[in-house]
Amino acid sequence: MAVASRHAAGRRVCTVDVRVGAMRQVVPSALEFAFEVVTQGTPLEGTELRIETVPAVGRCSSCGAPGEYDWFPFVCAGCGSVDVELIGGEELLVEAIEVDDELVTTGRKGDGSYSE
Repeated sequence: MAVASRHAAGRRVCTVDVRVGAMRQVVPSALEFAFEVVTQGTPLEGTELRIETVPAVGRCSSCGAPGEYDWFPFVCAGCGSVDVELIGGEELLVEAIEVDDELVTTGRKGDGSYSE
């Protein structure tokens, strides 16, 4: 919510796209529910949260083979080594924010409320 609000600069936020790595152990429905709860009564209320799950991807330190992994232990499909370096799947990123051009608020006041 804070990232979207800051970048929206007072414009209405239509959608927020989030990339969540599989190893983050984030339950998409729980994230959607939490986002809905924290945005209630704010300029972000009604904003659509779109979640993209990023698979765990690694590279074997022994043979260099890349691979996609479901869970621990990470085992290289090429050589069977468990010496795998995770190179993707731990992210939690706001990828994109879609906003209206029209200014709807000038920002948060010192008391936590929003000015129109």
